Amino acid sequence: MRTRDVFRLEAERLSEVLGGLSEADFSRPTACLPWSVRDLVAHVRTGAGRIVGMLAEPAPPRAEVDAATYFGPTKFAPETDAARIDSARREGTEFTTGRELATDLDRAWREAYDVTARVPGERVVRTRHGDPMTVDDFLATRVVEVGVHGLDLAAALDREPWLTAPAARLIAGLLTAAAGTAGDGLTDELGWDRLTLIAKATGRWPLTGVEQRVVDRRGVRWPAFG
Repeated sequence: MRTRDVFRLEAERLSEVLGGLSEADFSRPTACLPWSVRDLVAHVRTGAGRIVGMLAEPAPPRAEVDAATYFGPTKFAPETDAARIDSARREGTEFTTGRELATDLDRAWREAYDVTARVPGERVVRTRHGDPMTVDDFLATRVVEVGVHGLDLAAALDREPWLTAPAARLIAGLLTAAAGTAGDGLTDELGWDRLTLIAKATGRWPLTGVEQRVVDRRGVRWPAFG
């Protein structure tokens, strides 16, 4: 399955969930402090549609970053994180209701899906952080954003995670690749399925003492996630 289609399936599932929320649901707090559900949806909306503007710019000569190395610690430096937090809270207030925001998220990801059909996956774009990467690799980071923040939203809404199987495969594969040889056989040793790997590696679920010791012994270093 093409990366853009994995993105579509995960974003489509998120849109379905958001379409059934009440206004009170959008006001719930999330573990992504200080964001509410509404703020987090605004953040996902912006990220899901970002490639539209990127494709309107000239292509860099070559890709220098892939999906795994995109998630580096500089993305979450204090000044960068503060700007991201403020931006999401500001953008969330641009809509009268949470339902209107959810509708615009649906529009944004569908526009991104449509525009990526017109270019090859190898087409190079420049991210807002200055990273030159292929469309396919950037779309993989969008699957991570929608899928992992979907876990945050599910927790805030007291729902079971709705991560789709294709997104789980893509994100787990990205995490495994980023861990390198230190991660070989890790999931088998710890008895983790893909969802558990994703939730634990991204800090959504805490590691047990045993799990932490195994990760430390192996020297596993996960990509940085917000």
